[in-house]
Amino acid sequence: MTTQTDVVIIGAGPVGLFQVFELGLQGLNAVIIDALPDPGGQCIELYPDKPIYDIPAVPMCTGRELIERLMDQIAPFEAPLHLDQTVDTLVRNEDGSFNLETSKGLTFHCKAVVVAAGAGSFTPVKLRVDGMDAFEGKQLFYRIRKPETHAGKNIVILGGGDSAVDWALALADKAASLTLVNRTERFRAVDASVEKLMALRDAGKLKVLFGAVKEFTEAEGKLQSVQCVMRDEEKSTLDLPVDDLLVFFGLSPKLGPVEEWGMELERNMVTVNCETFATTVPGLYAVGDINTYPGKKKLILSGFHETAVAAAAIKHQFEPDKKQYTQYTTTSSLLQKRLGVDET
Repeated sequence: MTTQTDVVIIGAGPVGLFQVFELGLQGLNAVIIDALPDPGGQCIELYPDKPIYDIPAVPMCTGRELIERLMDQIAPFEAPLHLDQTVDTLVRNEDGSFNLETSKGLTFHCKAVVVAAGAGSFTPVKLRVDGMDAFEGKQLFYRIRKPETHAGKNIVILGGGDSAVDWALALADKAASLTLVNRTERFRAVDASVEKLMALRDAGKLKVLFGAVKEFTEAEGKLQSVQCVMRDEEKSTLDLPVDDLLVFFGLSPKLGPVEEWGMELERNMVTVNCETFATTVPGLYAVGDINTYPGKKKLILSGFHETAVAAAAIKHQFEPDKKQYTQYTTTSSLLQKRLGVDET
């Protein structure tokens, strides 16, 4: 069955989530579609436990905390989240409405679409070792969903960014053995985390090596070890026993089908009218890091502003002959009712 809604939001990062809130204040319902298996976008995928300092009135919160608070904030509007799938087709009908279909075969009909896809859909940068793909999801992992499943195992972590170092710190006391392999002696993680990593190395809690995985051994369909070519003058090799291989080479953003929806693009970003955040396709809007306009700042707080403007523009699109008044959540009984606030 096709889901009917006022607005489809593509992207469940912080800006996409806040778009639900702003649309809800306008009395409009929405659904969210995102390629990742969890809401949060880059906040969850890249820096869930790193501090964010530039959210207004919140001196500091982690990426995970920000998403949790946004989920609480939009809860009154009960917007369905359809995760782990992409919008493969988007068709604008003669009456200005849209039909969308996802990679899982879900279909939607709506009057407006907001693209809040950040830099696009993110896919992990894969380990390029012939035959290694056969172990993905079994012993080879690019994301960690349940840390407890890796406890008591021989773990090898590849990478030198925040994700690699943070997971090494988190799993060091739980693993039978843990070795982190970075391509060079230069880490991309924050200095404080690298210092903690080296302190654990010095205490014998884990190993830190510099090199790259080139080969592996298997037995009866199970990964047994990986062979690292070390970054030394001799280019020596070292076999590391492994139960779980965790790879954190970063995420690769791809616009994907967005490029085919007829919107004007500039350097892989969607051009918008910053008075409404409408794209060149009527009824199709873009907010957050995916859009571009004069003076654009790629900040979460800028994206929040854009959602408020876009929501008002969408409301006007739906009711062009009705005068709009600015209302405030502090005084408007209508907005408080939509938020489920107990007026008593």
